[in-house]
Amino acid sequence: MVSSWRRWLWVGCLWLALTPTMQAEDGSRLWLRQSAVAAVEVEIPKQSQTLQIAADELRKGWLGQPVSLRLKKEKGVSAEGFSICRREGKVVLTSASETGLLYAAYHLLRLQATAPDNWPDEVIENPSYPLRILNHWDNLDRTVERGYAGRSLWDWEALPSTLSDRYEAYARANASIGINGTVLNNVNASPQILSHDYLLKVQALADLFRPYGIRVYLSVNFASPMVLDHLSTADPLNPTVIRWWKAKVKEIYSLIPDFGGFLVKANSEGQPGPCDFGRSHADGANLLADALQPYHGIVMWRAFVYSPSDADRAKQAYLEFKPLDGTFRSNVIIQVKNGPIDFQPREPYSPLFGAMQHTPLMAEFQITQEYLGHSNHIAYLAPMWKEFFRFVAPSSLKAIAGVSNIGTDANWCGHPFAAANWYAFGRLAWNAELTSEAIADEWLSQTFDTRQTASPTLHTDLRHLMLASREAVVDYMMPLGLHHQFAWGHHYGPEPWCDVPGARPDWMPSYYHKANADGIGFDRSHTGSQATAQYPDSIAALFDDVHRCPDEYLLWFHHVPWNHRMPDGSTLWESLCRHYDQGVQQVRAFQKIWDQSEPYIDRERFLQVQTLLKTQMRDAIWWKDGCLLYFQQYADMPFPADMERPIHTLDELKRVKLSISNYECPTPEELNRQR
Repeated sequence: MVSSWRRWLWVGCLWLALTPTMQAEDGSRLWLRQSAVAAVEVEIPKQSQTLQIAADELRKGWLGQPVSLRLKKEKGVSAEGFSICRREGKVVLTSASETGLLYAAYHLLRLQATAPDNWPDEVIENPSYPLRILNHWDNLDRTVERGYAGRSLWDWEALPSTLSDRYEAYARANASIGINGTVLNNVNASPQILSHDYLLKVQALADLFRPYGIRVYLSVNFASPMVLDHLSTADPLNPTVIRWWKAKVKEIYSLIPDFGGFLVKANSEGQPGPCDFGRSHADGANLLADALQPYHGIVMWRAFVYSPSDADRAKQAYLEFKPLDGTFRSNVIIQVKNGPIDFQPREPYSPLFGAMQHTPLMAEFQITQEYLGHSNHIAYLAPMWKEFFRFVAPSSLKAIAGVSNIGTDANWCGHPFAAANWYAFGRLAWNAELTSEAIADEWLSQTFDTRQTASPTLHTDLRHLMLASREAVVDYMMPLGLHHQFAWGHHYGPEPWCDVPGARPDWMPSYYHKANADGIGFDRSHTGSQATAQYPDSIAALFDDVHRCPDEYLLWFHHVPWNHRMPDGSTLWESLCRHYDQGVQQVRAFQKIWDQSEPYIDRERFLQVQTLLKTQMRDAIWWKDGCLLYFQQYADMPFPADMERPIHTLDELKRVKLSISNYECPTPEELNRQR
């Protein structure tokens, strides 16, 4: 007689054998999770790789009427734009270009996932920008500067002969949200990327990306002629240097006919540039622009420059580039970070936007969370980028770029919610008028099937979590306009007390917080560095007045007494304490929301997010305790009675020394060991 436990084991094995297993949700499918095999009838106007991709996507996922793709120019629809309408029992997608039809196919699938019964009979979409570009800070050794999701996607040793399946999946994800360009390598560029051997590798990627409407760009080192071919100079006005760049560009286009152009970081943080030879940024950019112009290539010249000087670091890009307005070639675009310092959790917009009336500008956003908890914290960044667009009209920009957060991790971006920022960047680059709420709705519906679950509140609860997440990070890290209070080297934890002998002053937190017995904050008003004068008169007047300056920028523009009265009647010290505490309480609320989602989320992603939220909770307390205990030394005021008291001492927190590479995000387990 079979024993009882063996009988139940046999029954269990039989049940497993007969029951289909659920696909593990490791996040690798991103927001493209259509699993149906619809086999819908799709009519295409001709055979091509791009149109075949569009048809295949629809055949895999579209559950509605037959679809007809039509190549036709329509009034009010741009070359990459498209229309979608229902006509004679069919859904008709129309565009003047094959890439436009591919975008239309992905948009139709997005409508099905997000509003299956609530989309109009006719949809017309045109991109806000002709150039919608991801910047990869990937190095040739496969490390990623400020990368927190594994190694670089690009396996340079295996290229060009071996192409990873991830390359096409990457192209597919980008095309689905309208991204049409990729800069493959780090702005701190190795000259080797322009060697012939590496150009053959770049060619292989360009050929694979082309059917998805994605053009390849390269970051270049300005001293490449000296490194690769031993020229004695890289002076942009030197005839030999000019000939070298023209020959190199000709070589590139012989391999990649639709090559997009160059991205350049010059005379910044040790990178070589035209200023090394007594020339201007315009001289350097125009050298490359002239070489690219016959092939319709462009130069994206970064305005991220600052040098050791007495000038307020926030003013330096404006001081260096504003006098050059109107001197750049027409195929040069100046790429400007959204704020005047460096991708802080909150910054006012860079005053260069609007100041250079005769030079095309493009905004540079950071998708990777260098200053927002790496890939350990939830920080949905669409609200930050929309905040930028409150001050900078989208129509004033020529293009838009985002520093990628993509790596070899199975889920691409490290944190399951970090993919929302890749998605949000693409959607805003396509349509800058979209709201943060609408983009969150789209991403949640496609990524977690939140509209399809039995929970009546799951979607709205998770949308609230996303929309509140960036503000929570600002609160527990650097509220009221504080900025750059990060630990030395890795930009992860707090270290307002940091003091590295011999380091540049503008790399020290004290340069920015200037806390003393009188108050806290950087005086950039007319009584200080006068950075407010770089803004248009109406904005300058707002920022310059300590009583009118928005609270979120107060300590960015003013050194404020600890007992200064805020609009709600509290003192500055009390308000600062309550913001830090509010950030901590928000993360506690996020934990509760996520825990309640357990019955409706696959176990793999649920547990990963739950673990990361524990890390974020500990980090939020670390930030709150460290900053407030440090600043209290100067304020000499008690904590408000209604806030959560510190659980650490300042001496304990000063002893925390994380060893974190610039290129790798610590796991929660590593962080806990290192503290």
